[in-house]
Amino acid sequence: MSQIKGPALFLAQFVQDVPPYNTLENITSWAKSLGFLGVQIPASNKRMIDLDKAAESKQYCDDFKGRCNGLVITELAAHLLGQLVAVHPAYDVMFDVFAPESLHNNPKARTEWARGEIVKVIQASRNLGLSVVPIFSGALLWHTMYPWPQRPRGLVEMGFKELAQLWQPLLHSAEDYGIDFAYEIHPGEDLHDGVTFERFLAATGNNSSVNLLYDPSHFVLQHLDYVGYLDCYKDYIKAFHVKDAEYNLSARSGVYGGYQDWKDRPGRFRSVGDGQIDFKKVFSKLTQNGFSGWAVLEWECCIKDSLQGAREGAAFIKSMLIDTPSRAFDDFAGGIQNHEINRRILGIAKEEKL
Repeated sequence: MSQIKGPALFLAQFVQDVPPYNTLENITSWAKSLGFLGVQIPASNKRMIDLDKAAESKQYCDDFKGRCNGLVITELAAHLLGQLVAVHPAYDVMFDVFAPESLHNNPKARTEWARGEIVKVIQASRNLGLSVVPIFSGALLWHTMYPWPQRPRGLVEMGFKELAQLWQPLLHSAEDYGIDFAYEIHPGEDLHDGVTFERFLAATGNNSSVNLLYDPSHFVLQHLDYVGYLDCYKDYIKAFHVKDAEYNLSARSGVYGGYQDWKDRPGRFRSVGDGQIDFKKVFSKLTQNGFSGWAVLEWECCIKDSLQGAREGAAFIKSMLIDTPSRAFDDFAGGIQNHEINRRILGIAKEEKL
């Protein structure tokens, strides 16, 4: 069995314009003081990384690693860029915020820009010695997730075929550089559960760069078996976000939340340890299945402050890590291998020589 690494921190929710969250040097120093050993870098945040230089220069990447106060860079996360690969027109206005202002109201140019940035993330990851890019898939079909009227025949098949075609050039680039995409299964994306991941994988011709980021919080909100999922897709899980969630049955609101603020929804994200996820089972199953990547804290909570969530999260992840055994617990009771003894135990007569 392999051993999970950690704790690490996804910096996206912590980057601000005020110290110590405003520069790579400052924020990694702060994260280190809390007990984190690694950081996941949001690739589209210019305060954290110059993506152009990282894609072009191995020297820049070597220097970049040296600016992290001894913390390991676990991955470059490209969620927001992946979101822009496939955007239904209904979401154009809301998703424009993820692109430069010069590209607003120009969906085609925005998509091409995002695809170019993802190629840079692939190249930068290679220069940093990384092998996985956490990312979103984007969505063409999400607005039909709970359809009324019913979906026309062939719509879903066409949607995944088109989504795969949008991703194919990026998948080829990832293959060329030895990079795996770890798609986060997430509401709002066409890849939002196991079935949709399988549809996309098949539509890409089972491309080897199509893999998964595991975040159990999204499964709690969808009432999915987040532990069983680990066995179903163990060969595809390449990244791990440690994020908690809870679902509290309500007489007034359901899974869709009633357009309420997060704190009022039946399903909501919580700081690790404050929700309903059995992380002992999660870490045990991941360890059993041979996952050897990083356990990366993603803080999202509508009740607890981010700084408390980060401080407690580092200790929480550390407490979940499993030192895999160097020997079996019942070795003391075993015997040496002996062919004749084994035959006697099985009740098999001694072989007679002819």
